[in-house]
Amino acid sequence: MKSLYLNKISKSFGKTEVLKNITLELQQDELLVVLGPSGCGKSTMLRLIAGLEDLSSGGIFLHDNRIDELEPKDRNVAMVFQNYSLYPHMTVEKNLGFPLKIAKEKKEIIKEKVAATAETLGLTDKLSSKPSELSGGQRQRVALGRAIIRKPDIFLLDEPLSNLDADLRQRMRTEIVRIQKDLQTTTIHVTHDQAEALSMADRILLLNEGEIIQLGTPEELYKKPNSLFAATFIGFPKMNIINAKIENNYLMPFGIPIESFYIEEGSDLQVGIRPEDISLHHDGQYQAKVTASEYFGEQYIITLDYNNIELKVSGCQHHKNISEAVAFSVNKSSMHFFNKQTGMRIG
Repeated sequence: MKSLYLNKISKSFGKTEVLKNITLELQQDELLVVLGPSGCGKSTMLRLIAGLEDLSSGGIFLHDNRIDELEPKDRNVAMVFQNYSLYPHMTVEKNLGFPLKIAKEKKEIIKEKVAATAETLGLTDKLSSKPSELSGGQRQRVALGRAIIRKPDIFLLDEPLSNLDADLRQRMRTEIVRIQKDLQTTTIHVTHDQAEALSMADRILLLNEGEIIQLGTPEELYKKPNSLFAATFIGFPKMNIINAKIENNYLMPFGIPIESFYIEEGSDLQVGIRPEDISLHHDGQYQAKVTASEYFGEQYIITLDYNNIELKVSGCQHHKNISEAVAFSVNKSSMHFFNKQTGMRIG
């Protein structure tokens, strides 16, 4: 069932167009992660849905009801900000109950809902504490709780984990997904962190310069990027991009017959190869020289020089010495092809 529908929405600040004719449909209970570089329009999209900014054009519909002409308080939308926006002089209990107090709920109902929300978020023993006495993760939970307690139609999360350390950020990703699935509330989570997007999303919306680059499941964006931008934005290490040509029915510089790829003779293109699709072994088809060997605990990432082409190789279990000669093979079935002029996917 359709939950949220953005119909050709645009937003400009003066002569600067921040969002350009965005059309998007979310299903009920879906967790959509909006991913993209700084300044691409991610947070602006959330602010338009919440009513904190006015549309330049288009319409926003929640459960088929147009909401972009309503005041923020009348949209039944809850937004969680990057800096938590907690009231420092209030206890956790009062911070959680504040939205209900503003809505003039009865005291006994507020107390009941605060207790239930605190239990859901593991904050029951912190109700008498103030924000300054909490850890970053606990403050984040209070901010989420203040959104949850209103039972909104949609959650809007604007980079809520960016101020946390790496370990806590990873744990909070899991926590947010659990809470979202338990509450079955449609959610848009904005981030510039691809690990967040890949691990949390039902679908990812990849934005750049105010336009939708690709929309799909995490697996779709990773395994079948529709453009060079999508291919290089998602994945660590980044996808290897190589200038290539078809010569005498072979893909050069690898000398692979083009019958495997359905690419026309003379095509001027770029080939993408994920680092995990290159393997080092003694009987590899190609010869290269090691230029770097980086240790990441569970793996080494090796950088190769192959005929003056730099290639990153991941998943290696052993250190390689600088200038060491190695042989490697490429999984040709996992290659990606892009038009050199347009940057768009071929095939």
